[in-house]
Amino acid sequence: MDVKQAIPRHRTAIARPDLSKPIALAIADGVITTSTSLFDYGCGRGDDIARLRSLGYEADGWDPGHRPIADIRPADVVNLGYVVNVIEDPAERAHALRTAWALAGKALVVAARPDWEARTVAGKRHGDGILTTRGTFQKFFTQEALQTWLKTVLQTDCIAAAPGIFYIFRDESHAQSLLASRTRRRSVPTRRPRIRQALYDTHRDVMEEIHGFVAGRGRLPELWELNGHADRLATASLSIKEAAAILRQVIGAEEWDLDLQAAQDRAQQDLLVYLALAAFTKRPKASQLPRDIALDIKALFGSYSTACGRADQLLHRVADQSAVNAACGQSKIGKLTPEALYVHQAASQQLSPLLRVYEGCARVLTGSVADANIIKLSRTGPKVSYLSYPQFDQDPHPTLATSVRADLRRLDVKYTDFRESANPPVLHRKETFVADDYPQREKFARLTRQEEKAGLLEASSSIGTQEGWRIRLVNAGYRLQGHRLVRTPPAKLD
Repeated sequence: MDVKQAIPRHRTAIARPDLSKPIALAIADGVITTSTSLFDYGCGRGDDIARLRSLGYEADGWDPGHRPIADIRPADVVNLGYVVNVIEDPAERAHALRTAWALAGKALVVAARPDWEARTVAGKRHGDGILTTRGTFQKFFTQEALQTWLKTVLQTDCIAAAPGIFYIFRDESHAQSLLASRTRRRSVPTRRPRIRQALYDTHRDVMEEIHGFVAGRGRLPELWELNGHADRLATASLSIKEAAAILRQVIGAEEWDLDLQAAQDRAQQDLLVYLALAAFTKRPKASQLPRDIALDIKALFGSYSTACGRADQLLHRVADQSAVNAACGQSKIGKLTPEALYVHQAASQQLSPLLRVYEGCARVLTGSVADANIIKLSRTGPKVSYLSYPQFDQDPHPTLATSVRADLRRLDVKYTDFRESANPPVLHRKETFVADDYPQREKFARLTRQEEKAGLLEASSSIGTQEGWRIRLVNAGYRLQGHRLVRTPPAKLD
């Protein structure tokens, strides 16, 4: 990136009050950790570097406009955040990408501005982008165009982390670890010890870790999978199998066996979802699997080929819209309409494996959609939408802010912003979107019962928008006070 140029690229660097989106996301996904080094290639003013260092991360960076004399050096993870979109020369843009990739020992994080942000920028066409009124250049990418460009330039696969953000890994096993973690449910033990046992009480921490591992993975761990507790077992002259036998004794044989079977069922479903989605892009060879996932597959399926065969059957069913429609109709989770099944993000992993793969195929395109808390699974065509209702918990009838829709037939992503709409869509019957254990579910359900008794939810087609719902409330003589329906004098509106 040559700093001597007519277009002032350094003007595009902005001061941020928090970590940039790609950096924050990479930390959340475990791509950046305190044990990995980070180099920010095109770091702008260096805000991310300063914040990461204050948090205990090893971070450095270079920028042609703001840190031109800093050393350019390799690191475990390299961030190329919102750099390629400000380079007006396609050849130089590709060179910047290749340079950043050459510096990355483990992973490269690439972020660029998505196409829907173009409507917020004033300017005129310049090459394949826009010359803004500030004299800077911006190229906006569709999700699929950015992914294709990355694959073409680097000749390797990439993983969608979020709209406009991708990860590229050196080691395929690291990529598979991330993908598998997205489908693995976070299970915790449901049983507690019924009797006292000296060895259990003495080594409670490692016993509880083994118990939690079994609940989440459906198998016993290997010694190396224990977080530094292997030496505790060695000191006690205990093997993992002997520790599990003690757990079975103190919890109760029948209860332990039931929990183990349930954990195995969950873990099998999670692995099938992961392997089905891996085939949607490029399923790894057995030799490319992370060691822990290979152990999961051997314990739960016997062989990789058996697991892949079952996953293929699941993936083939996703291509059958009638099967998806039937699964939506049979779902015990979510709000069902003639067109779609709506489910809260927190309950999405309780969907059937078929619907989890259906949603997962969309996430292969979009990555994680920030702030989306409702997932819309279309019953009429292969489309999945991620809907953002920022006040879902607080507002008794929250309004829709944004929507990101993935079209699985056309393989494109569409963004819609409702925040400036005079009459945005609103939600009713919030308890139907969430699982039974959602903290505020009963409060939501109580309001729905009140609204049903008052006849407010009849003819639902006319109350699906903010204005339509307001008119219904006023005409019926009600108002909302938090999640309570309050009677008011009726006042007819024209």
